[in-house]
Amino acid sequence: MSICVGGEHGEPKSLVRAAIEHKKRASRSCEDRRTEYDEVWCVIDVEAPRPHAGLDEALALARRHGVEVVLTNPCFELWILLHFRDVSGYHTSEAAQKALEKQGIGGYTASRKHLDFESVRERYPNAADRAQRLRQRGAGHADNPWTAVDQLVGRLMAAGQKPG
Repeated sequence: MSICVGGEHGEPKSLVRAAIEHKKRASRSCEDRRTEYDEVWCVIDVEAPRPHAGLDEALALARRHGVEVVLTNPCFELWILLHFRDVSGYHTSEAAQKALEKQGIGGYTASRKHLDFESVRERYPNAADRAQRLRQRGAGHADNPWTAVDQLVGRLMAAGQKPG
């Protein structure tokens, strides 16, 4: 299994466009061993209190070009919080980031946004269960809180266990 993490950050349409371009050039790129990717994914925060203006357009663009999208509402920090506790009420992105910082997890601070993966690795099953429960109660990514990051992480974990 080989994973390439893109360097693009920002608003959803830019992320999806960068993923599409990366997907297109992989077969011609020495850096990508001239090999097409089996899958290309974007992880996108919905953001709250105001969702990204171009989110719906980005999702449609991704569908047209075969780019998978994992959404989290309000932000990725929700996914990390779910490793340690239930999160059931509405959060702005800022509130979720501050809540994670208060947890004192893996060196995370809202200003630095860095996390030691080992501090959450063993808690993945808890987070996946909590994320699934969030998805079952609502009508999709417009709900807050909501995340599907566990689905991507589960796929990565399964791919890593396959021989070859």
